[in-house]
Amino acid sequence: MTLRLPAAKPASMLQNLEALARDAKSWPFEQARNLLAHVLKKRLSDAERNAAKLLIDAGKADEALATFEALQKPVIFETGYGPSGLPHMGTFGEVARTTMVRNAFRALTGDHWPTRLIAFSDDMDGLRKVPEGVPNPGMLAEDLHKPLTVVRDPFGTHDSFGAHNNARLRAFLDGFGFDYEFLSSTEQYKAGRFDATLLTLLERFDAIQAIMLPTLGEERRATYSPFLPVSPVTGHVLQVPTLERNVAKGTITFDDPAGGRTELPVTGGHVKLQWKPDWAMRWTALDIDYEMSGKDLIESVRESSKVCRALGGVPPEGFNYELFLDIEGKKISKSKGNGLTMDEWLRYGTPESLSWYMFQSPKSAKSLHFNVIPRAIDDYLAFIEAYKTQDPAKQIDNAVWSIHAGSPPTHTSPVSFGLLLNLVAVANASNKDQLWAYFAKYLPDATPASEPLLDRLMGHALNYYEDFVKPTKSYRAPDEKEKTALLDLAARLKALPADTTDGELIQTEVYSVGKDHAFEPLRAWFGALYEVLLGASQGPRFGSFAAIYGLSQTIGLIEAGANGKLAEA
Repeated sequence: MTLRLPAAKPASMLQNLEALARDAKSWPFEQARNLLAHVLKKRLSDAERNAAKLLIDAGKADEALATFEALQKPVIFETGYGPSGLPHMGTFGEVARTTMVRNAFRALTGDHWPTRLIAFSDDMDGLRKVPEGVPNPGMLAEDLHKPLTVVRDPFGTHDSFGAHNNARLRAFLDGFGFDYEFLSSTEQYKAGRFDATLLTLLERFDAIQAIMLPTLGEERRATYSPFLPVSPVTGHVLQVPTLERNVAKGTITFDDPAGGRTELPVTGGHVKLQWKPDWAMRWTALDIDYEMSGKDLIESVRESSKVCRALGGVPPEGFNYELFLDIEGKKISKSKGNGLTMDEWLRYGTPESLSWYMFQSPKSAKSLHFNVIPRAIDDYLAFIEAYKTQDPAKQIDNAVWSIHAGSPPTHTSPVSFGLLLNLVAVANASNKDQLWAYFAKYLPDATPASEPLLDRLMGHALNYYEDFVKPTKSYRAPDEKEKTALLDLAARLKALPADTTDGELIQTEVYSVGKDHAFEPLRAWFGALYEVLLGASQGPRFGSFAAIYGLSQTIGLIEAGANGKLAEA
């Protein structure tokens, strides 16, 4: 998996890349151009912006950055994570897509502009409910309403539940090779990183309330405060109204259910913010330039942007991606468990195939369930093959450019995932060694070391077949026309050299039989092959399959299917 930043390139190559990036049509480059315009507007006057844009459009981003000091600061991307649960598909999707935009921005600016990606953990949030499926739920119940970095770790491996899940997040991101900087909300609050912005919010409290209160119900409006004090008595993150403010002292006063009337500074981690003001405060304090979010947060982005402006900040550029749907077309919910987990995808498919799936049409709702995985794997492989023969203007819009930061692999797998699935089914294979035995003639020099992706795909195919294909396979007997054609095909294959591994030669015979027996349309012939011989409605290129499975074994399979023996089994 290579979602890392691209390696440094020679100046001439960078200029060519900048030119390609300016005209690229894929969404990461559209986002990168929007981000460039946003940053220029945010940091420069009109005259400076026009001058900088002329230089950048001329492929002279290095001169623009050298000329304008404001452009020398890094462009900062951010993704957020709620550590009350483990990293999930949405976490991967957001970081992967943001990294794709980051790489596109680097290409657009000639790799001269420094960038950072912050993975921010909201670990100062109070634990509101005990998550399902964790050990020691009673212990967590005792720690409800405390910050996640204070809640005891039910797994017993870290100082807190928040620290445990943060470690899982970092291991998760590191495993995919993401380039990022991790920030903990608790650490940033306590270290004073947000103090100046928190004091500004205290000063502009009424303006923030004017933004937030109209978005709330009547009952919630009566008690709402952007400040959530941490009780000095219980350690709970309190949802209580702010009774008094002292801007000069930098404090708020509130009623603590456990300690009565209490005054606390808003700085130093004594309070945190409600999540929408918190989001806006973070954008302001960390000077975030880009952050994307799900379509369900459109209103939240709008409200947080207003708060950000009220704090004197500039809301980041970004876009709202569509959410995933389950097999019934319903919105995926973590609490319902009707989605596909990261571990499940990686049991049946490669990380690259998941990145390919995330790249496709992020603003369109897509199904996310097990049956999309085989197609995603083979589409990824097809895009790699297409990349090899495309001109540079097409390559930069190919999904694999964004997936691999401009350097996709030159070699992937010699066969498709669909073919492997059918080989597993027909060979009744239960391990990789059995599958490699079939490749001994077809690819005599291939080994797991020389074909690592093929070896990985074999493992995924074995898992997918066992869990999804095997339980649903259904062979049928051929009708008379199909039986005659199948026996004819067996006879023609017997006439070929017994040791042939020429898939095209076998495929030619398959086509000829279909035409000679007047199958109209010809796909009806291939449908019969798949349903009678493979027990499925679709299948691989039959010649390639037969070349790997072996000619004699394929002939035996055809004769068994023609005589109805497969349907009887």
